[in-house]
Amino acid sequence: MRVVLAEDLFLLRDGLVRMLEAYGFEIAAAVESGPELTKALAELTPDVAVVDVRLPPSHTDEGLQCALAARRERPGLPVLVLSQHVEQLYARELLADGTGGVGYLLKDRVFDAEQFVDAVRRVAGGGTAMDPQVIQQLLARRRVQEPLGGLTPRELEVLELMAQGRSNAAIAAQLFVTERAIAKHTSNIFGKLGLAVSDDDNRRVLAVLAYLDRGL
Repeated sequence: MRVVLAEDLFLLRDGLVRMLEAYGFEIAAAVESGPELTKALAELTPDVAVVDVRLPPSHTDEGLQCALAARRERPGLPVLVLSQHVEQLYARELLADGTGGVGYLLKDRVFDAEQFVDAVRRVAGGGTAMDPQVIQQLLARRRVQEPLGGLTPRELEVLELMAQGRSNAAIAAQLFVTERAIAKHTSNIFGKLGLAVSDDDNRRVLAVLAYLDRGL
């Protein structure tokens, strides 16, 4: 699996390269600026891009904007964005085109190799990997504005894990219940939120996040 990595801090970039290579990824390019990222994504057609939000020369959201531009040129290009802090706007921009293969992680997550590598693989496979803190903030803000369709506490737990990109089986294992119970909770969640039921994990996550994002 070929990866284009964009991170301006040398030590972190070098560490991520070594980590990904240790797990069998091929690093097609490891760059440190927006222009280099744009060129690499256009010329190398990687399986997934792992991108720091803030890159030179602007040090604002250049990495994210380069990734979004590349997705417009190549719809569905898997992109995992890394950020120092939770920025709900960045999460919304990343999800705005409604296609799969997207992730948003805080940089702290990269120090857990298995968690980080799992997120890269999930995004490369067309899935979604959203940082739990991003989901918690979206949910918390949504709860203030609207009671999330009268969801029960357990349904809120399931919704939060769904929005991170987890399958019913993974949610069941984490909550120590049966997969059948999670399927029932999922059905109830979609019904209360007025969303079409779907067996596609990625589409359902994007649909839930789109709902949570309305009016934020």
